[in-house]
Amino acid sequence: MVVLQLRFFLVPFLTSITGTAQYMMQDAALLSYIDRRFLSLEKRLEKCNEDILDYVEEFRDFSKMVLSRLAGLNNYKAEVKSEVENLLTRIERAQRDVDYFRSVTDSNTCIEVHEDLVKQQLFEEAEEKKKLKLMLNASCDHMLAGIKSLKIVKKTGDKHGSWMKDPGKKHAKIYLLNGSVNNVILEFANIMTFMESNHTLKARRITLPFPWEGTGHIIYQGFLFYHRHGSLNEIIKFNIQKRNITDQMLLPGAGRIPAYQLSPSTKIDLAIDEQGLWAIHAEPETGGKIVITKINHVTLAVEHTWDTSCNSKDAEAAFIACNTLYVVYNFPSGGTSRIQCVYDVLDAVNTYEIPVLHFPKRQGSHSTIHYNPKEKQLFAWGDGSQIIYKLHTKQK
Repeated sequence: MVVLQLRFFLVPFLTSITGTAQYMMQDAALLSYIDRRFLSLEKRLEKCNEDILDYVEEFRDFSKMVLSRLAGLNNYKAEVKSEVENLLTRIERAQRDVDYFRSVTDSNTCIEVHEDLVKQQLFEEAEEKKKLKLMLNASCDHMLAGIKSLKIVKKTGDKHGSWMKDPGKKHAKIYLLNGSVNNVILEFANIMTFMESNHTLKARRITLPFPWEGTGHIIYQGFLFYHRHGSLNEIIKFNIQKRNITDQMLLPGAGRIPAYQLSPSTKIDLAIDEQGLWAIHAEPETGGKIVITKINHVTLAVEHTWDTSCNSKDAEAAFIACNTLYVVYNFPSGGTSRIQCVYDVLDAVNTYEIPVLHFPKRQGSHSTIHYNPKEKQLFAWGDGSQIIYKLHTKQK
Protein backbone atom coordinates (compact mmCIF):
# COMPACT_ATOMS: atom_id res chain seq x y z
CA MET A 1 0.00 0.00 0.00
CA VAL A 2 2.86 2.34 0.89
CA VAL A 3 4.57 1.56 -2.41
CA LEU A 4 1.49 2.50 -4.33
CA GLN A 5 1.21 5.80 -2.48
CA LEU A 6 4.87 6.59 -3.11
CA ARG A 7 4.48 5.82 -6.81
CA PHE A 8 1.43 8.08 -6.86
CA PHE A 9 3.51 11.05 -5.62
CA LEU A 10 6.73 10.39 -7.64
CA VAL A 11 5.16 10.16 -11.07
CA PRO A 12 3.79 13.74 -11.14
CA PHE A 13 7.01 15.08 -9.60
CA LEU A 14 9.24 13.48 -12.23
CA THR A 15 6.87 14.57 -14.97
CA SER A 16 7.14 18.17 -13.74
CA ILE A 17 10.94 18.09 -13.69
CA THR A 18 11.07 16.65 -17.21
CA GLY A 19 8.78 19.39 -18.52
CA THR A 20 10.92 22.13 -16.93
CA ALA A 21 14.07 20.69 -18.52
CA GLN A 22 12.42 20.68 -21.92
CA TYR A 23 11.45 24.36 -21.54
CA MET A 24 15.02 25.24 -20.51
CA MET A 25 16.43 23.46 -23.56
CA GLN A 26 14.03 25.33 -25.82
CA ASP A 27 15.04 28.67 -24.28
CA ALA A 28 18.73 27.85 -24.73
CA ALA A 29 18.14 26.95 -28.36
CA LEU A 30 16.24 30.20 -28.89
CA LEU A 31 19.05 32.24 -27.32
CA SER A 32 21.61 30.44 -29.47
CA TYR A 33 19.53 31.18 -32.59
CA ILE A 34 19.18 34.85 -31.65
CA ASP A 35 22.93 35.08 -31.01
CA ARG A 36 23.70 33.55 -34.42
CA ARG A 37 21.33 36.00 -36.12
CA PHE A 38 22.96 38.95 -34.38
CA LEU A 39 26.40 37.73 -35.42
CA SER A 40 25.18 37.42 -39.00
CA LEU A 41 23.72 40.94 -38.91
CA GLU A 42 26.92 42.34 -37.40
CA LYS A 43 29.00 40.70 -40.17
CA ARG A 44 26.66 42.11 -42.80
CA LEU A 45 26.88 45.60 -41.28
CA GLU A 46 30.66 45.33 -41.16
CA LYS A 47 30.77 44.27 -44.82
CA CYS A 48 28.40 47.12 -45.70
CA ASN A 49 30.76 49.60 -44.03
CA GLU A 50 33.73 48.12 -45.89
CA ASP A 51 31.82 48.38 -49.19
CA ILE A 52 30.93 52.02 -48.48
CA LEU A 53 34.60 52.83 -47.77
CA ASP A 54 35.61 51.07 -51.01
CA TYR A 55 32.97 53.02 -52.94
CA VAL A 56 34.16 56.32 -51.40
CA GLU A 57 37.79 55.57 -52.31
CA GLU A 58 36.79 54.53 -55.82
CA PHE A 59 34.79 57.76 -56.22
CA ARG A 60 37.77 59.83 -55.08
CA ASP A 61 40.05 58.12 -57.60
CA PHE A 62 37.49 58.64 -60.33
CA SER A 63 37.11 62.32 -59.40
CA LYS A 64 40.89 62.83 -59.56
CA MET A 65 41.01 61.19 -62.97
CA VAL A 66 38.15 63.34 -64.30
CA LEU A 67 39.74 66.55 -62.98
CA SER A 68 43.07 65.58 -64.55
CA ARG A 69 41.41 64.89 -67.90
CA LEU A 70 39.56 68.22 -67.72
CA ALA A 71 42.82 70.05 -66.99
CA GLY A 72 44.40 68.36 -70.00
CA LEU A 73 41.47 69.36 -72.19
CA ASN A 74 41.83 72.95 -71.00
CA ASN A 75 45.52 72.95 -71.96
CA TYR A 76 44.72 71.72 -75.45
CA LYS A 77 41.91 74.23 -75.91
CA ALA A 78 44.25 76.89 -77.29
CA GLU A 79 45.81 74.41 -79.73
CA VAL A 80 42.42 73.34 -81.04
CA LYS A 81 41.31 76.98 -81.26
CA SER A 82 44.40 77.91 -83.28
CA GLU A 83 44.03 74.92 -85.58
CA VAL A 84 40.37 75.74 -86.22
CA GLU A 85 41.24 79.36 -86.98
CA ASN A 86 44.00 78.28 -89.36
CA LEU A 87 41.59 75.87 -91.05
CA LEU A 88 38.97 78.62 -91.41
CA THR A 89 41.59 80.91 -92.96
CA ARG A 90 42.55 78.24 -95.49
CA ILE A 91 38.90 77.62 -96.31
CA GLU A 92 38.33 81.35 -96.85
CA ARG A 93 41.33 81.53 -99.17
CA ALA A 94 40.13 78.50 -101.13
CA GLN A 95 36.65 80.01 -101.34
CA ARG A 96 38.10 83.26 -102.74
CA ASP A 97 40.00 81.28 -105.37
CA VAL A 98 36.85 79.36 -106.31
CA ASP A 99 34.82 82.59 -106.52
CA TYR A 100 37.45 84.15 -108.72
CA PHE A 101 37.55 81.26 -111.18
CA ARG A 102 33.76 81.23 -111.31
CA SER A 103 33.78 84.93 -112.16
CA VAL A 104 35.95 84.34 -115.22
CA THR A 105 33.46 84.26 -118.09
CA ASP A 106 35.66 84.40 -121.13
CA SER A 107 38.13 81.51 -120.97
CA ASN A 108 38.43 80.58 -124.62
CA THR A 109 42.20 80.99 -124.71
CA CYS A 110 44.93 80.42 -122.16
CA ILE A 111 46.44 83.83 -122.94
CA GLU A 112 43.28 85.71 -121.98
CA VAL A 113 42.93 83.78 -118.71
CA HIS A 114 46.59 84.41 -117.94
CA GLU A 115 46.26 88.16 -118.50
CA ASP A 116 43.17 88.37 -116.30
CA LEU A 117 44.91 86.38 -113.60
CA VAL A 118 47.96 88.66 -113.70
CA LYS A 119 45.75 91.75 -113.42
CA GLN A 120 43.92 90.23 -110.49
CA GLN A 121 47.18 89.34 -108.76
CA LEU A 122 48.61 92.83 -109.28
CA PHE A 123 45.43 94.37 -107.90
CA GLU A 124 45.49 92.08 -104.87
CA GLU A 125 49.18 92.82 -104.21
CA ALA A 126 48.51 96.57 -104.36
CA GLU A 127 45.60 96.23 -101.95
CA GLU A 128 47.70 94.04 -99.67
CA LYS A 129 50.48 96.66 -99.55
CA LYS A 130 47.95 99.35 -98.68
CA LYS A 131 46.61 97.21 -95.83
CA LEU A 132 50.13 96.50 -94.58
CA LYS A 133 51.05 100.19 -94.55
CA LEU A 134 47.95 100.98 -92.55
CA MET A 135 48.54 98.08 -90.18
CA LEU A 136 52.24 98.84 -89.65
CA ASN A 137 51.93 102.63 -89.49
CA ALA A 138 54.17 103.87 -92.31
CA SER A 139 55.14 106.94 -90.25
CA CYS A 140 57.86 104.78 -88.65
CA ASP A 141 60.61 106.12 -90.91
CA HIS A 142 63.95 105.64 -89.15
CA MET A 143 66.54 102.93 -89.74
CA LEU A 144 69.72 101.76 -88.07
CA ALA A 145 72.88 103.57 -89.20
CA GLY A 146 75.35 102.29 -86.62
CA ILE A 147 75.96 101.01 -83.11
CA LYS A 148 77.52 103.81 -81.05
CA SER A 149 78.62 102.16 -77.82
CA LEU A 150 78.18 99.31 -75.43
CA LYS A 151 77.79 99.09 -71.68
CA ILE A 152 78.26 95.83 -69.79
CA VAL A 153 75.71 96.28 -67.02
CA LYS A 154 76.45 93.06 -65.15
CA LYS A 155 77.85 89.57 -65.59
CA THR A 156 75.56 87.03 -64.01
CA GLY A 157 73.89 83.82 -65.08
CA ASP A 158 74.59 81.08 -67.61
CA LYS A 159 76.08 81.43 -71.08
CA HIS A 160 72.58 81.61 -72.53
CA GLY A 161 69.73 83.80 -71.32
CA SER A 162 67.91 87.08 -71.87
CA TRP A 163 67.14 90.24 -69.94
CA MET A 164 64.88 93.19 -70.77
CA LYS A 165 62.55 95.98 -69.81
CA ASP A 166 58.88 96.14 -70.71
CA PRO A 167 58.64 98.84 -73.43
CA GLY A 168 54.88 98.87 -73.06
CA LYS A 169 54.97 99.97 -69.40
CA LYS A 170 56.11 103.16 -67.69
CA HIS A 171 57.87 101.37 -64.83
CA ALA A 172 61.65 100.79 -64.79
CA LYS A 173 61.55 97.12 -63.80
CA ILE A 174 64.22 94.76 -65.09
CA TYR A 175 63.47 91.12 -65.92
CA LEU A 176 66.12 88.39 -65.97
CA LEU A 177 65.43 85.00 -67.61
CA ASN A 178 68.46 82.79 -67.07
CA GLY A 179 69.20 79.72 -69.19
CA SER A 180 67.74 78.26 -72.36
CA VAL A 181 65.32 76.04 -70.38
CA ASN A 182 63.88 77.41 -67.14
CA ASN A 183 60.60 78.43 -65.53
CA VAL A 184 61.63 81.17 -63.07
CA ILE A 185 61.70 84.90 -63.89
CA LEU A 186 63.57 87.33 -61.65
CA GLU A 187 61.94 90.78 -61.46
CA PHE A 188 63.94 93.78 -60.14
CA ALA A 189 62.56 97.17 -59.14
CA ASN A 190 65.07 99.02 -61.36
CA ILE A 191 68.47 98.66 -62.98
CA MET A 192 70.31 99.88 -59.87
CA THR A 193 68.80 97.06 -57.81
CA PHE A 194 69.74 94.61 -60.54
CA MET A 195 73.37 95.80 -60.54
CA GLU A 196 73.84 95.18 -56.80
CA SER A 197 76.05 92.24 -55.86
CA ASN A 198 73.32 90.45 -53.89
CA HIS A 199 70.68 91.24 -56.49
CA THR A 200 68.99 87.82 -56.34
CA LEU A 201 67.95 88.46 -52.72
CA LYS A 202 65.98 91.55 -53.75
CA ALA A 203 64.35 89.98 -56.79
CA ARG A 204 60.73 88.95 -57.02
CA ARG A 205 60.60 85.34 -58.23
CA ILE A 206 57.86 84.48 -60.72
CA THR A 207 57.35 80.79 -61.47
CA LEU A 208 55.83 79.81 -64.80
CA PRO A 209 53.46 76.83 -65.16
CA PHE A 210 55.53 75.58 -68.12
CA PRO A 211 59.24 76.23 -68.80
CA TRP A 212 60.48 78.22 -71.76
CA GLU A 213 62.70 76.99 -74.58
CA GLY A 214 65.57 78.99 -76.07
CA THR A 215 66.16 82.67 -75.35
CA GLY A 216 63.66 84.29 -77.71
CA HIS A 217 61.05 85.39 -75.15
CA ILE A 218 59.81 88.96 -74.78
CA ILE A 219 57.86 91.00 -72.22
CA TYR A 220 55.34 93.53 -73.50
CA GLN A 221 52.52 95.43 -71.76
CA GLY A 222 52.67 93.24 -68.67
CA PHE A 223 52.71 89.91 -70.52
CA LEU A 224 55.48 87.41 -71.14
CA PHE A 225 55.39 85.80 -74.58
CA TYR A 226 57.51 82.66 -74.84
CA HIS A 227 58.04 79.39 -76.71
CA ARG A 228 56.89 76.53 -74.49
CA HIS A 229 59.59 73.92 -73.85
CA GLY A 230 58.80 70.50 -75.31
CA SER A 231 56.35 71.84 -77.89
CA LEU A 232 57.01 72.28 -81.59
CA ASN A 233 55.67 75.80 -82.05
CA GLU A 234 53.42 76.72 -79.11
CA ILE A 235 53.64 80.32 -77.94
CA ILE A 236 52.26 81.13 -74.49
CA LYS A 237 50.99 84.51 -73.30
CA PHE A 238 51.53 84.79 -69.54
CA ASN A 239 50.18 87.57 -67.29
CA ILE A 240 53.11 88.54 -65.04
CA GLN A 241 51.03 90.36 -62.43
CA LYS A 242 48.28 87.74 -62.09
CA ARG A 243 50.67 84.86 -62.71
CA ASN A 244 48.45 82.91 -65.06
CA ILE A 245 48.27 81.93 -68.72
CA THR A 246 45.85 84.12 -70.66
CA ASP A 247 46.24 82.69 -74.18
CA GLN A 248 48.18 80.28 -76.40
CA MET A 249 48.81 79.90 -80.13
CA LEU A 250 50.61 77.65 -82.62
CA LEU A 251 52.95 79.48 -85.01
CA PRO A 252 52.56 77.83 -88.45
CA GLY A 253 55.77 76.50 -89.99
CA ALA A 254 57.99 77.27 -86.99
CA GLY A 255 59.92 75.11 -84.56
CA ARG A 256 61.46 72.50 -86.85
CA ILE A 257 64.92 74.06 -87.19
CA PRO A 258 66.77 76.74 -85.18
CA ALA A 259 66.08 80.36 -86.04
CA TYR A 260 69.86 80.94 -85.99
CA GLN A 261 72.53 78.33 -86.67
CA LEU A 262 74.83 79.66 -83.93
CA SER A 263 72.02 79.67 -81.32
CA PRO A 264 70.54 76.18 -81.79
CA SER A 265 68.41 76.29 -78.62
CA THR A 266 66.23 79.10 -80.03
CA LYS A 267 63.64 77.81 -82.50
CA ILE A 268 61.33 80.84 -82.22
CA ASP A 269 62.65 84.33 -81.45
CA LEU A 270 59.96 86.82 -80.39
CA ALA A 271 60.61 90.53 -80.88
CA ILE A 272 59.04 93.91 -80.15
CA ASP A 273 59.32 97.12 -82.15
CA GLU A 274 57.25 100.29 -82.59
CA GLN A 275 54.48 98.22 -84.23
CA GLY A 276 54.16 95.48 -81.59
CA LEU A 277 54.86 91.75 -81.51
CA TRP A 278 56.82 89.77 -84.11
CA ALA A 279 58.11 86.21 -84.43
CA ILE A 280 61.38 85.29 -86.15
CA HIS A 281 62.10 81.72 -87.23
CA ALA A 282 63.49 79.62 -90.09
CA GLU A 283 61.85 76.94 -92.21
CA PRO A 284 63.30 73.98 -94.18
CA GLU A 285 61.06 74.90 -97.15
CA THR A 286 62.85 78.25 -97.51
CA GLY A 287 66.28 76.63 -97.52
CA GLY A 288 67.01 77.86 -94.01
CA LYS A 289 66.12 81.45 -94.85
CA ILE A 290 64.61 83.49 -92.02
CA VAL A 291 60.84 84.04 -91.90
CA ILE A 292 59.18 86.84 -89.94
CA THR A 293 55.55 86.94 -88.81
CA LYS A 294 53.54 89.86 -87.45
CA ILE A 295 51.36 88.76 -84.52
CA ASN A 296 48.54 90.65 -82.83
CA HIS A 297 49.74 90.76 -79.22
CA VAL A 298 46.16 91.03 -77.89
CA THR A 299 44.50 88.15 -79.77
CA LEU A 300 47.65 86.19 -80.79
CA ALA A 301 46.31 86.12 -84.36
CA VAL A 302 48.77 85.96 -87.25
CA GLU A 303 48.48 89.18 -89.26
CA HIS A 304 51.06 88.60 -92.02
CA THR A 305 54.15 86.54 -92.84
CA TRP A 306 57.23 87.42 -94.94
CA ASP A 307 59.90 85.12 -96.40
CA THR A 308 63.13 87.13 -96.16
CA SER A 309 66.38 86.85 -98.09
CA CYS A 310 68.44 86.56 -94.87
CA ASN A 311 70.12 83.23 -94.22
CA SER A 312 70.10 81.59 -90.79
CA LYS A 313 73.56 80.09 -91.43
CA ASP A 314 76.24 81.69 -89.22
CA ALA A 315 73.52 83.87 -87.65
CA GLU A 316 73.54 84.20 -83.86
CA ALA A 317 70.63 86.60 -83.25
CA ALA A 318 68.31 89.15 -84.85
CA PHE A 319 66.00 91.99 -83.90
CA ILE A 320 63.29 94.09 -85.53
CA ALA A 321 63.19 97.89 -85.39
CA CYS A 322 60.68 100.05 -87.24
CA ASN A 323 59.37 97.23 -89.49
CA THR A 324 62.92 96.21 -90.43
CA LEU A 325 64.71 92.95 -89.64
CA TYR A 326 68.41 93.13 -88.73
CA VAL A 327 70.25 89.80 -88.64
CA VAL A 328 73.45 89.51 -86.58
CA TYR A 329 76.18 87.14 -87.81
CA ASN A 330 79.36 85.81 -86.23
CA PHE A 331 81.93 83.04 -86.54
CA PRO A 332 81.27 79.60 -85.03
CA SER A 333 84.28 80.04 -82.76
CA GLY A 334 83.15 83.53 -81.71
CA GLY A 335 84.37 86.94 -82.76
CA THR A 336 83.11 90.41 -83.59
CA SER A 337 79.38 90.38 -84.28
CA ARG A 338 78.12 92.17 -87.37
CA ILE A 339 74.84 93.02 -89.11
CA GLN A 340 75.05 92.11 -92.76
CA CYS A 341 71.49 91.31 -93.76
CA VAL A 342 68.58 93.74 -93.51
CA TYR A 343 64.99 93.18 -94.63
CA ASP A 344 62.32 95.88 -94.61
CA VAL A 345 58.77 94.55 -94.88
CA LEU A 346 57.50 97.67 -96.67
CA ASP A 347 60.46 97.90 -99.12
CA ALA A 348 61.27 101.35 -97.75
CA VAL A 349 64.96 100.47 -97.37
CA ASN A 350 67.36 99.65 -100.20
CA THR A 351 69.12 96.79 -98.45
CA TYR A 352 71.89 96.59 -101.07
CA GLU A 353 73.14 100.08 -100.17
CA ILE A 354 73.42 99.35 -96.43
CA PRO A 355 77.00 98.69 -95.32
CA VAL A 356 77.92 95.91 -92.91
CA LEU A 357 77.39 97.25 -89.39
CA HIS A 358 79.89 96.01 -86.79
CA PHE A 359 79.20 95.90 -83.08
CA PRO A 360 81.74 97.68 -80.85
CA LYS A 361 84.89 95.63 -80.40
CA ARG A 362 84.08 92.75 -78.12
CA GLN A 363 85.14 89.17 -78.69
CA GLY A 364 82.44 86.62 -78.01
CA SER A 365 78.91 85.86 -79.11
CA HIS A 366 75.31 86.76 -78.32
CA SER A 367 72.60 84.34 -77.30
CA THR A 368 69.92 87.03 -77.68
CA ILE A 369 69.52 90.64 -78.78
CA HIS A 370 66.26 92.52 -78.17
CA TYR A 371 65.34 95.98 -79.39
CA ASN A 372 63.62 98.31 -76.92
CA PRO A 373 61.53 100.77 -79.00
CA LYS A 374 60.91 103.02 -76.00
CA GLU A 375 64.58 103.66 -75.23
CA LYS A 376 65.93 103.00 -78.78
CA GLN A 377 68.51 100.59 -77.35
CA LEU A 378 69.49 96.94 -77.68
CA PHE A 379 69.37 94.68 -74.63
CA ALA A 380 71.77 91.81 -75.31
CA TRP A 381 73.05 88.72 -73.50
CA GLY A 382 76.62 87.81 -74.40
CA ASP A 383 78.41 84.89 -72.75
CA GLY A 384 76.67 85.50 -69.42
CA SER A 385 76.99 89.30 -69.57
CA GLN A 386 74.05 91.68 -69.72
CA ILE A 387 74.84 94.40 -72.27
CA ILE A 388 73.17 97.59 -73.52
CA TYR A 389 74.00 98.89 -77.00
CA LYS A 390 73.15 102.48 -77.93
CA LEU A 391 72.08 103.00 -81.54
CA HIS A 392 72.66 105.62 -84.20
CA THR A 393 69.68 105.99 -86.55
CA LYS A 394 68.84 107.94 -89.69
CA GLN A 395 65.76 108.50 -91.82
CA LYS A 396 64.85 105.82 -94.34
